Amino acid sequence: MMRNLFALIAGGLFGAGLLVSGMTNTVKVQGWLDIFGDWDPTLAFVLGGAIIPMAIAWNVAARRARPALGGNFPGKPGSEIDRNLVVGSVLFGMGWGLVGLCPGPAVASISWGGLGGLVFLVAMILGMLLAPALRQRMDNMALALR
Repeated sequence: MMRNLFALIAGGLFGAGLLVSGMTNTVKVQGWLDIFGDWDPTLAFVLGGAIIPMAIAWNVAARRARPALGGNFPGKPGSEIDRNLVVGSVLFGMGWGLVGLCPGPAVASISWGGLGGLVFLVAMILGMLLAPALRQRMDNMALALR
């Protein structure tokens, strides 16, 4: 119960932060990505500002044996640059650049994103559901080529 309450509070703060910072404004995000055109550098402060609380959180977590609300801390991510990382990064970047939304802001903007926002959210969820099968197929093709 307490864990769900804190998840709700954290999710609400995250969504409010996305809204206040302009990360749910697709025009602003696309302006940030348009470095050779009408570039809008204001999201650099949002991205830079995200580093400060994460640095503090990592520092606090490193001193703890277990999370305060139970469970385990996630393991450290791998440092290997492989096909899955590259393909995922390219797809994420394409979606972010073409639409101006990534998963968090897409969910945060669902109440006012209109039909386009809803179509993007549905397509994103379908992509997440289809990704494991596509990954398996790519792995099988890579094995067959060896």
